[in-house]
Amino acid sequence: MGEMNWVSRKIHLYNVTMGLYMLDWWERCLFNIMVLILLWFICFNGSRFASDVFERWIYKWTVGQRDMDRSIFV
Repeated sequence: MGEMNWVSRKIHLYNVTMGLYMLDWWERCLFNIMVLILLWFICFNGSRFASDVFERWIYKWTVGQRDMDRSIFV
């Protein structure tokens, strides 16, 4: 196989691990597109979930602080 740089080795490892070495170029391209779409959905929905959780936490913290401030003066 000759000498390969780091990126070429990782691409070769990906092709052998996922079984893509036996597919045609267009099948490999189709598989990679599907993997990229799946990763996009995971990242997009994960970021939406994380922002919702963060906003809920900030809301609870700020409302909790406001309620605590009111209870001091009561």
